Amino acid sequence: MKNERLISLLLCLVGGVTGWSQPAKEARQVIERYAGGQKISVKVSVSLDRQDGCDVFETSVKNGKLYINASSGVAACRGFYEYVKSQGAGISSWSGNRLELPEKLADMEKRIVISPFKHHYYFNVVTFGYTMPYWDWERWEKEIDWMALHGIDMPLALVANEAISARVWKKLGLTDREIADYFVGPAHFPWMRMGNISGIDGPLPLEWHEGQLELQHKILDRMKSLGMKPVCPGFAGFLPKSMKRIFPDIELIETSWCGGAFHNWMLSPQNPLFTRIGQMFIEEWEKEFGKNDYYIVDSFNEMEIPFPPKGTKERYSLLADYGDKVYSSIKAGNPDAIWVMQGWMFGYQRHIWDYETLQSLVSKVPNEKMLLLDLAEDYNHLFWKNGANWEFYKGFYGKEWVYSVIPNMGGKSGLTGDLDFYANGRLEALHSANKGKLTGYGMAPEGIENNEVIYELVSDGGWTADVIDVDKWLYNYSLCRYGRMSDKVTEFWDGMRKSVYGSFTDHPRYNWQFRPGSIRKGSINANDAFYQGIETLGNAIPDMKDSPLFAVDMVEMTVQYLGGKMEILAQAIDLAYQNGDMDKATAMEAEFEVLILGADRLLCSHPTLRLENWLAYASNWGGTLELKNYYERNARRIVTVWGPPVDDYSARIWSGLLRDYYLPRWKQYFAAKRTGKASDITGWELSWVEKERGLSEAEPYKDVLAGCTELIARAKSIDNSLLKTMNGEQLGSWTPSDVGNDWQEVVWNMPVSKAALLEGVRFQHTRGTAGLEIEEVVLEMDGVEICKVTQYGSTGLENVNNIYMLSIPKDAIGNNSCRLRAKVKSSGEGESYGTVMMIMK
Repeated sequence: MKNERLISLLLCLVGGVTGWSQPAKEARQVIERYAGGQKISVKVSVSLDRQDGCDVFETSVKNGKLYINASSGVAACRGFYEYVKSQGAGISSWSGNRLELPEKLADMEKRIVISPFKHHYYFNVVTFGYTMPYWDWERWEKEIDWMALHGIDMPLALVANEAISARVWKKLGLTDREIADYFVGPAHFPWMRMGNISGIDGPLPLEWHEGQLELQHKILDRMKSLGMKPVCPGFAGFLPKSMKRIFPDIELIETSWCGGAFHNWMLSPQNPLFTRIGQMFIEEWEKEFGKNDYYIVDSFNEMEIPFPPKGTKERYSLLADYGDKVYSSIKAGNPDAIWVMQGWMFGYQRHIWDYETLQSLVSKVPNEKMLLLDLAEDYNHLFWKNGANWEFYKGFYGKEWVYSVIPNMGGKSGLTGDLDFYANGRLEALHSANKGKLTGYGMAPEGIENNEVIYELVSDGGWTADVIDVDKWLYNYSLCRYGRMSDKVTEFWDGMRKSVYGSFTDHPRYNWQFRPGSIRKGSINANDAFYQGIETLGNAIPDMKDSPLFAVDMVEMTVQYLGGKMEILAQAIDLAYQNGDMDKATAMEAEFEVLILGADRLLCSHPTLRLENWLAYASNWGGTLELKNYYERNARRIVTVWGPPVDDYSARIWSGLLRDYYLPRWKQYFAAKRTGKASDITGWELSWVEKERGLSEAEPYKDVLAGCTELIARAKSIDNSLLKTMNGEQLGSWTPSDVGNDWQEVVWNMPVSKAALLEGVRFQHTRGTAGLEIEEVVLEMDGVEICKVTQYGSTGLENVNNIYMLSIPKDAIGNNSCRLRAKVKSSGEGESYGTVMMIMK
């Protein structure tokens, strides 16, 4: 047995135990935890100087011992990990680790690696809502180890933000109750911090703060001891409305988000109280946690700028003063601190943030005191296609900046990502004449523990300025992960690169992850190559069955395969009902249930893709049953209804969620189709969030690989031939459960990518004695009305004005939702069935 040949870990450091430097000691411990007791002869030192401000490491093997010397603890960990991967000997991942180095290492000449970047950035502000709001120290320690091994040295560190805010506001005169009433539930903190929301799952229990302070001490101590440069929170101007009780003369601007669905209150930096609170916050932070160098402050996330229109001198003057005041508030608390600002809006809201607008905001901030996060270059290049931000803003006006991508939105489990871009997109920036002060590189996923291959690839890119050959990289990745290779695994990757990993979808979701009836087709690129690739991976089981991580990946890929087949079934069931074929619909419903419960059973064995993990993290923060229930309620909300109206945004493919949320929702919908009686699905959703606790029982497969083989074989014959009678591209449908004799609104969701090509919609009656009358059609994005057509039309025995052409502005954008709303009613007595067809360019 390999583990019998790998005995206790031996790590020798320069100068012996008493002479260990702190970074070397911490790097040693990261490697030790990763090794898990295996014998590795390695000598670690941290004594090198940075090269032009960038980390460097040296690795060599002499007489069977690995020598690592580096410029920081993180660089030492990265050096070890690169050596391991160069030998095909292991991987560090969220779904499991592998490390199988031989007892004696082969000699190797010294290898020197200098990163092309000073900073290696990680996390998104909202990752603290979609992934780690309820993590404990054990989980955080694993993540920091993962960061160090992957060479990440600039993570966001926002834990305990509310505890420090509460201290400051209490010193200013607010009561505990006023503060608690303003705070939202922990999973929704990010949007409260950015001024988007208030009130969701409040008031926040006072007990929360003490545990978060203790946790953040451990997080920051570990990060700093490894040489990381954590980015901590600053004051962005958002306050409880009750602050006017203390300062009645201040003006609090009411902010609005998602078309007015949510609100917060913002104090302008022009008010002297802004600088006072900003200074107090940083002083209180550093009093608790010690000095910090980087503070993030964002004031305009997905919101309009409350200043005069573009092109006016007053606008640019006010913005320049605004930026100056924000920086001054940070400087007042720590004269050496650097202001970090997210750049999501640079591409997402280019219509607001033109060249002059951003230039004005940063114009009075010293170049060396600002770091801009160019957050989403994958969106710029692959989705918005509006050009690189560093080109548009001419190198960001002399400010230092970080090249970053957002590989995930909301923690969604669906597969997507252009591997070629993630491998080499950074080279365009490195070679650009407008790269300016490009000093950092990284990634800002909204949620992690998904699409693991992408994060491994992106992090590798931060340590080389060379082109990455994706074919060779995938071979090595698979070898490191599984310990062996098969031609069938290579064929699997070919299929993925012709489908989900050769394309980019901003919100990958299957249709069954949406509220039933609200969307016909999902956004995951599950084409023929996708299905064939996963079938081929299943054929590799005999060769790979002894690899634990192959079993993990086979489970995930099988569930993704079943997800695509379930999407086809959901459409086909709708079609059968529209055609009045009840027997066919019922048979397919039964098959849909078999597949979704089979997928759930498979995921019960997956290390991360389980709702029970998520709920356990949340409830463990509660000291009483009441508090456990409070935290669980908040955790349930963020991964389902969110607010609403950001319904189904997070779209996790998790055991527990499939059997207890998605399936019951669809069964209600199918029942309504059969009986013609409407079901209160939205009421059921809220009840599941607010009243249900725990999960139903489920039995995992004893042999998950056999389960994968069985389910793939069962679902293989389900294909688009079931939909062959459909005419055109269907958005959705209506049944008697959706419409009655009174005017009411029916809503259908659509992928944002479809909206870009949409010219109009056609209402098409399919059966029933009653037709349909239409009075109004509205397209909205992120809760904002984009265009509206008021036009009386009908469809039934004859069509009268049943086509609605939509004038969609070219700059219309949506990130959280895209919906078509129609005001309709039945025409006459009886039942009405029909479809809404999209008219595309």
